[in-house]
Amino acid sequence: MTDTPSHMADHWWWRPGWNTGRRFYTWHLTFDDATDLHHLAADYRRALKDVPGLDLVPDQWLHLTMQGLGFTDDVPEADVRAIADAATHHLAKIPAFDLALGPAIVTPEALLLKVEPAEPVHAVRSAIRAAIADVWTDVPEPADGFRPHVSVAYSSAAGPAQPAADALASVTSYPATARITRAELIVLGRDRRMYEWTSFAPVPLG
Repeated sequence: MTDTPSHMADHWWWRPGWNTGRRFYTWHLTFDDATDLHHLAADYRRALKDVPGLDLVPDQWLHLTMQGLGFTDDVPEADVRAIADAATHHLAKIPAFDLALGPAIVTPEALLLKVEPAEPVHAVRSAIRAAIADVWTDVPEPADGFRPHVSVAYSSAAGPAQPAADALASVTSYPATARITRAELIVLGRDRRMYEWTSFAPVPLG
């Protein structure tokens, strides 16, 4: 996640199962009250505003993707509520923690903030996966390969990556600190070239 690619590609191609209007149950860490992160994200938005082919993420949609459940038309709501209840038990064992976010780096489809330390984020994800296993025999998505990050922009077109990399280099106000006190089960959509959601069940950490 550190080598700058030569080119970027459109992030918003329709991945399997997705289409306009379809919604997805998933767990995120969200940042509604993370003022320090909002300031850093604003610095990156200012730096990137003239770079073509990017969709800049507003504060309300900053997130750290954790663990998917499935599409809302495939997953019974009773199961989702049972998983949220089980997560309340598992996440109560994990204390709240602070994250340091930044700097941003270029990947082929997005500009990502590095997140440190990764260990407590992995612990939250493991707790969520344990909650899912309390309800379902099979837990969706691989346990391995998870790398915490927060996107500040998504690529909406094919093009060279260097303009984005140059703009990112002008920002030196990182890292931002964010206090993580809960995980949030959300209903996610991506109809408007942005990940947008409504909250289903915020679950506090211990």
